[in-house]
Amino acid sequence: MDENTPVIVPKNQSVFKKYALLVWEILKILIVAAVIVLPIRYFLFQPFIVKGDSMVPNFHSGDYLIVDEFSYRFSSPARGDVVVFKYPLDVTQRFIKRVIGLPGETLDITDGKITVSKDGKNIVLDEKKYLPGFFTDGSVHLTLAKDDYFVMGDNRPYSYDSRRWGILPKNDIIGRAVFRLFPVSHVSLILDPAY
Repeated sequence: MDENTPVIVPKNQSVFKKYALLVWEILKILIVAAVIVLPIRYFLFQPFIVKGDSMVPNFHSGDYLIVDEFSYRFSSPARGDVVVFKYPLDVTQRFIKRVIGLPGETLDITDGKITVSKDGKNIVLDEKKYLPGFFTDGSVHLTLAKDDYFVMGDNRPYSYDSRRWGILPKNDIIGRAVFRLFPVSHVSLILDPAY
């Protein structure tokens, strides 16, 4: 056999080579996607599906939210933030509530009125414009320690929150709800009320 004689590759071998190259290209795409998406999913943003009616009228059961897990590494939760957190009495469960009380503040809830005190200054939270028709029941008087928060659901009569189970430690907070993706008719950024 001389060097000018063509080499004949069996037909089956060329088909196998094409499929192997196709599979390799698909694997490379999946690997690159995983390298990009997984860190974002596990360290920056996380999906959360609302279950129950404790945040009605602002969030409904089945709402699909995106939670920012990154911001609170550099800043602290603010009053009005909607946070997703590990329920302090069973950290396998995830809850969603609104931040009402901040570290170092004293909270008084009496006759439906929420008063927050710190350094001799009192603020009465007027929530009627954010929660029309809802009444904040319960009687609470407590002072929050460093890294402790007081959270409540927007649907005050039906929310199981800090009024019932106590304070929320900062290390149980997963992140802040920043975007609603579903239902499509309610896609929006989640804006916090300015108290």
